[in-house]
Amino acid sequence: MSPELISILVLVVVFVIATTRSVNMGALAFAAAFGVGTLVADLDADGIFAGFPGDLFVVLVGVTYLFAIARANGTTDWLVHAAVRLVRGRVALIPWVMFALTGALTAIGAVSPAAVAIVAPIALSFATRYSISPLLMGTMVVHGAQAGGFSPISIYGSIVNGIVEREKLPGSEIGLFLASLVANLLIAAVLFAVLGGRKLWARGAVTPEDGGVTGKGTASAGTGSGTGGTGTGTDGTGGTGTGTGTGGTAPAAVAVRPEQETGGAEGTGIRLTPARIATLVALVALVVAVLGFDLDAGLTAVTLAVVLSTAWPDDSRRAVGEIAWSTVLLICGVLTYVGVLEEMGTITWAGEGVGGIGVPLLAAVLLCYIGAIVSAFASSVGIMGALIPLAVPFLAQGEIGAVGMVAALAVSATVVDVSPFSTNGALVLAAAPDVDRDRFFRQLMIYGGIVVAAVPVLAWLVLVVPGFG
Repeated sequence: MSPELISILVLVVVFVIATTRSVNMGALAFAAAFGVGTLVADLDADGIFAGFPGDLFVVLVGVTYLFAIARANGTTDWLVHAAVRLVRGRVALIPWVMFALTGALTAIGAVSPAAVAIVAPIALSFATRYSISPLLMGTMVVHGAQAGGFSPISIYGSIVNGIVEREKLPGSEIGLFLASLVANLLIAAVLFAVLGGRKLWARGAVTPEDGGVTGKGTASAGTGSGTGGTGTGTDGTGGTGTGTGTGGTAPAAVAVRPEQETGGAEGTGIRLTPARIATLVALVALVVAVLGFDLDAGLTAVTLAVVLSTAWPDDSRRAVGEIAWSTVLLICGVLTYVGVLEEMGTITWAGEGVGGIGVPLLAAVLLCYIGAIVSAFASSVGIMGALIPLAVPFLAQGEIGAVGMVAALAVSATVVDVSPFSTNGALVLAAAPDVDRDRFFRQLMIYGGIVVAAVPVLAWLVLVVPGFG
């Protein structure tokens, strides 16, 4: 067996173990890099660490640190409640607010699961309160997170654009962002139409006292009590609410962290404090610095986080523990192993094998399906980190446009995160209050299967085929 084939088989084993045994794929990849690099490729430690992505490490730590401070001091909670107030009781707009909110959070640097963990408990509580399909609300949250997930300053965007730059491929940061944004926006529109969106428009506006019943009717005088859902992550706090409603069932309480000040006419607002104002300014400054002045996103985020930490050290102490260390380990481990593959020539060997199929368009769609299927059960970022370098020799032939192919791979590997086996899908499943979890699990699984079957070929048709030749 050739060394190249051994290294690919080890990569498959890494994915299988990470999927079936719930072991961090990055840790497995570091072990695989050490074993394959030492025993198969005859590399020393310097050769193995040559592929360690130091620049991406700083981006991951810096951006997630800054965002963790925003979570710790309640800035993200303020953003959530401010967005909800914008709907002014229009039930049909609530799913779109949640879509836009998670998209905005990931676009400014939140890790996708972190954004879903923040928004999903509140979104699913609103779904219960206003009789919105939990499948609609949950998938809108996940697709919203992916819609913003490839902005130039986002985690996914930084990773993919960094890989493209390292592999010396033609790239388009804005093109990648728009491809994911449009794809997820179109999927969300279809879901909204199919899963009851038109009925929501017909219901009109509601008031908090209606308990989820439209303001057009007359509420009964009966008072009931209900228990709010328990969320996943730091923002998911249980609550019990009472209210007046037609069915005698009170709305589920909106998750608000107990240590935060609340205010407003209805007690559901969160006041802006100096720390939250400073954090909002920092998030805007990060966008301006990266997009307007082309500064490094990681170093800029670390600097802003240090400034906030110095002014409000209590928030900083809590935030350090919320840095996405598992994601950092995952990305750095997988890319270090990919570096070993590059050192031993496996990337070239595999790329030539894919190109040897003789039908470039077939090879391209197969890569998209590989990314979608593996990502539905494992890490989206991990599979992108492995597939894009594997496609480099294939793309070097010039018959397939690199920009479109990278965008197709990115879309195919991330829209499937609605699967209940993925982190985002599991967060949505866990955050849904008062639902039949077995039924909800089956719904997510069926929908995830539809996405895996349909999206890769559609992404291939739209993004790859037009650039062929």
